[in-house]
Amino acid sequence: MSRLRVVKIRRSRDTAALGLPDDPVPSAPDADVAAHVRAAVDRWLRVIVAREPGVRRGKDIEDLHQMRVAVRRLRAMLRAARPLLEAPELEDLRRDLGSVGRALGPVRDLDVLLARLDEQAKTLPRAERAAIGALLDDIESERVAARRRMTILLDSKRYDRLLHRLARFTPESTSDRSALLPLVHKQFTKLAKAVEEAGDDPGDDVLHALRIRGKRLRYTAELAKPLAGKPMRKLIKAAKAFQDVLGEHQDACVAEDRIRALLAARKRVDIDMAFAAGRLVEREQARRAESRANWLPAWTELAERARAI
Repeated sequence: MSRLRVVKIRRSRDTAALGLPDDPVPSAPDADVAAHVRAAVDRWLRVIVAREPGVRRGKDIEDLHQMRVAVRRLRAMLRAARPLLEAPELEDLRRDLGSVGRALGPVRDLDVLLARLDEQAKTLPRAERAAIGALLDDIESERVAARRRMTILLDSKRYDRLLHRLARFTPESTSDRSALLPLVHKQFTKLAKAVEEAGDDPGDDVLHALRIRGKRLRYTAELAKPLAGKPMRKLIKAAKAFQDVLGEHQDACVAEDRIRALLAARKRVDIDMAFAAGRLVEREQARRAESRANWLPAWTELAERARAI
């Protein structure tokens, strides 16, 4: 049975209410940097608006996932393009997008954790499955509280103003479009240095930091995609694979830590719950080990694609 709870939509927005045109803003390959940024802002803002009703309902976790991705991509894109733009409001937009991301993030993380553990619990014997259900109920309680905080943010005037400011965002270029490629190389250089410093057996937190740097490279590459065509598309694909491997590693780490924390917080743990939790921890450790075995090959592929541009 699904553990997702449905909430009533208290506010609805659409592109017309924000003053966006009926059709997405285009961006020609030979357009300047500002035009590429404007088109990207338009594209991701439309995703936010389209997904918000579903996020409020909470029926399909994909709505929240896509909205969170749009918020993060907007923020990362503005960060990447910052040296090439004249836009006094840019940092304020990034700050407010960060606040939205921090409201969405805990709910998304709990959605992922619930779905992950619920799926694994289905393979356990009935008694152990019931015991894990009690732990999942604890997570669901956290999720309800996190959704309440998220909804307060979505109902706020600050959030409404942010959407309108993004809809009106019209930066000016301080450099021509050729400057986008050096930004991609700069992000790759930072990632390559971090990989080298990570060593042969990096800690879990180091791998998580590499994943974040990989995302920055990918999002910067997507901004520059119209300039480099197929080679840039291959880089983006390799960056996503790198990100996915390290994302699975991080999810396994988080799941294991949360299982242990949930057990520690309970006043009473019976034998079925202890056995079931042990099985789940063992599986997460296996997934973590598999990801550790795969991240370097994924990095090798990404580095090859980056150096071909």
